[in-house]
Amino acid sequence: MRSHIASCSKVHEQIANCPKFVPVVPTSQPIPSNIPNRSTFVCPFCGARNLDQQELVNHCMDNHRNDPNKVVCPVCSAMPWGDPSYKSSNFLQHLLHRHKFSYDTFVDYSIDEEAALQAALALSLAEN
Repeated sequence: MRSHIASCSKVHEQIANCPKFVPVVPTSQPIPSNIPNRSTFVCPFCGARNLDQQELVNHCMDNHRNDPNKVVCPVCSAMPWGDPSYKSSNFLQHLLHRHKFSYDTFVDYSIDEEAALQAALALSLAEN
């Protein structure tokens, strides 16, 4: 479906003619600026933007399969524990093996590493 949407002129025309979103009622809530974006990523090879995790994998497999450059994983660097200076020697293998699932499903970003460990231990003990 994504490839169809990317190539279909009728879809592009419909998107271009869609009215822009306007809230029904203005909100008094501030837009948080300190929350890191962990939903979309930038390709570390060419700078393609707004790729979700699976789109990043597909994009890199299609466009950068033979690129020998060492690059920083944008998924890892967006995580609280990520090292934004670590360059993976084989980024495609890293993507394929380390990012088979969305972290949002398994990670509570609001707690620190020690609290996460304690919660995991408590759940493990409760299951037995």
